[in-house]
Amino acid sequence: MRKPKRIVAVGPVKLGGFHPIVVQSMTKTKTHDVSKTIRQIRRLERARCEIVRVAVVNRDDAAALKKIKQSIGIPLVADIHFDYRLALKAIEAGVDKIRINPGNIGDARKIAAITKRAQDKNIPIRVGVNSGSLPRTVLMKFKHPTARAIVETVRRCLDTFRRNRFYNIVISAKGADVGSTIEAYTMIDKNFQYPLHLGITEAGLPFRGGIKSAVGLGILLHQGIGDTIRVSLTGDPVLEVVAAFEILHALELRKEHPVLISCPMCGRCEVALEKIARNVDRRLAQYNRNIKVAVMGCVVNGPGEAREADFGIACGKHRGIIFAKGKELKRVRESQLVDALFEVIDENINH
Repeated sequence: MRKPKRIVAVGPVKLGGFHPIVVQSMTKTKTHDVSKTIRQIRRLERARCEIVRVAVVNRDDAAALKKIKQSIGIPLVADIHFDYRLALKAIEAGVDKIRINPGNIGDARKIAAITKRAQDKNIPIRVGVNSGSLPRTVLMKFKHPTARAIVETVRRCLDTFRRNRFYNIVISAKGADVGSTIEAYTMIDKNFQYPLHLGITEAGLPFRGGIKSAVGLGILLHQGIGDTIRVSLTGDPVLEVVAAFEILHALELRKEHPVLISCPMCGRCEVALEKIARNVDRRLAQYNRNIKVAVMGCVVNGPGEAREADFGIACGKHRGIIFAKGKELKRVRESQLVDALFEVIDENINH
């Protein structure tokens, strides 16, 4: 059961409480390349990304934030490391949230300057802790960057923020592997009331990284932990958004878009099922309804699974049956299956 956390507003997007789990990503461009960064963010918007983060490495990046913010439609987060002055400039530029790692920002005076400016502008701060940048004193105490070391670092960061009377906070705490990340987030969820940003850091290339992220995030989300997620992949950030929504769909935590189920195929299949499924999946991307569509390749699972879906195809030898709500509607040749399916879908819903 998901425990409601303190509600934090990132622009118009709400994190925490019982609000839907929010999908976000991060640009892979140089932020000071304004036109390229805006183009990438617009691609992310079309993929239904709900919050976007950009790296702010230097003053040129900070100077680009205002124009980027004015040119996009989703909340903008500035990712800051090392130089607290960049955080101040990002806040002045009008970003919707900043992310800092207090472990590399510096002394309490710098943290205080950031929190005061964020308080004045009423924007949240994500406290981003990861195993690779824990304070030396914490590492001396725990010997290694364990989950307990990560949680201790979070606790110390929050103590600093409390001393500055700043509570508009989101927490992330990423370990070096899936196990330590799950352990750290589980402890943080029990001990703190701030919304949690989930991620498996440095997950890797899209296929393996997607699997690694699905395992880690899926376990946490199934336990009711997490308010926003990013799937971190070495590749096109649009794939991060696609993967995030697939994880949420699989857990039935976001239900506003179509879901395709299709059988894995075996020697019984007598149609080009992969081609049919890919065509159905591509065309379903145009729909904004929570419908379940089945594409099944043979008589073993086909009729039963297709009947359980809102719409479906159950294939036979070079032909198939179109179903809707458990009712057989028509039988057509293989070459007509996809068109016939979408004729039925369009007759029954508006998209």
